[in-house]
Amino acid sequence: MEMTIAQLNQLEPAAFVRVIGPVFEQSPWIAEAVWREKPFVSPAQLQDKLRAVVKNSAESMRLALICSHPDLVGRAALAGTLTPESCNEQAKAGLNQLSPQEIAWFQKHNAAYKAKFGFPFVICARLNKKDAILAGFEGRLKNSREQEIKTALEEIFKIAELRLRDLIAN
Repeated sequence: MEMTIAQLNQLEPAAFVRVIGPVFEQSPWIAEAVWREKPFVSPAQLQDKLRAVVKNSAESMRLALICSHPDLVGRAALAGTLTPESCNEQAKAGLNQLSPQEIAWFQKHNAAYKAKFGFPFVICARLNKKDAILAGFEGRLKNSREQEIKTALEEIFKIAELRLRDLIAN
């Protein structure tokens, strides 16, 4: 459902959270915090305010946001229980058409990444294809935990921006 920024500004809190909440994976608290700051003059301003909520939140909340993201080609994807947004994004990256060997490779790297950093590997699947994602795993496993928190949040902001573009008509 696409709407204008003016229509979005007219929404009551529950409706606003229902529409904007999915922009950040299973983290409606971000939309709840931003609703109080309306009216928004543009989608870009709304995106900036959403980012600010995340950046100004406690580290535990930022980590919870990262942890709300599913593993790529993980248990939820294989069981068909991803959010509609994540399912669509993983499919656009070609992650729904992997060989059994590729699935095993993803699961091995998901486990190694989670063991090292304590949260799932997050990458904007819509801006990457399978090979780039595989290379991303290998390169990012060399990073520090602090670097990966920063990188994961930047990837989440890319995901959120694309999801917001899908929702708001220009």
